[in-house]
Amino acid sequence: MKPFVLGAVFARGGSKGIPGKNIKLLNSKPLIAYAIECAKAVKGIDAVIVSTDDAAIADTAKKFGAEVPFMRPAELATDSAPEILAWKHAIETYGKLKGKAVDILVSVPATSPLRTPEDVSQCLDALLDSDADGVIVVSQAHRNPYFNMVKLDDKGWASLVIPGQAGTRQSAPQVFDVTTVAYAVRADLIRQGKRIFDGKLKVVKVPAERALDIDTPLDWDLAEFLLKRKAKT
Repeated sequence: MKPFVLGAVFARGGSKGIPGKNIKLLNSKPLIAYAIECAKAVKGIDAVIVSTDDAAIADTAKKFGAEVPFMRPAELATDSAPEILAWKHAIETYGKLKGKAVDILVSVPATSPLRTPEDVSQCLDALLDSDADGVIVVSQAHRNPYFNMVKLDDKGWASLVIPGQAGTRQSAPQVFDVTTVAYAVRADLIRQGKRIFDGKLKVVKVPAERALDIDTPLDWDLAEFLLKRKAKT
């Protein structure tokens, strides 16, 4: 029997770095719309919802075809609230409202508008084709703790992050940045209240230009530039 796959965009109000970020127009379209449209284009996802505490985000999400079957409780929409709790609330509340148990959650964060539906599909397929508890999307890291990263002590002195580092970049172990492109997670892990890194994980690799995570005004400007360039090709 095919597992029920719920696609979800978790977007709270009150962004501090970029006020109103999730519904601010990026290249003439609300930022959250990119995530919604991407998730809806993935054939393996059975339903796409938005979990938010903000009425304006909810209204925008509905205009772009997402369901907003519930509002997220305020205590799950603070800066300090672990996102796994919002995930748990989403799958449990959706299941109760629809009378249908969620087997897999695919989280498609609003802040990565350069992703493609194929990136998300690969993430979901990697989970379905394995016994992993979750799949994350990564990109090649620009810095490597085994080669060119240092830390500072309380007096400001620098030392190697990992002593005995590799002599060259090529001889250092490969490391990757975790992106906000997508997460595919088995609902059982989420219901247990565990973090995704508590489970067995697989990865899907994407190039850096599709992994951009908008967190600052500079990120926003870069995303706008890349989207305009993409539209010309």
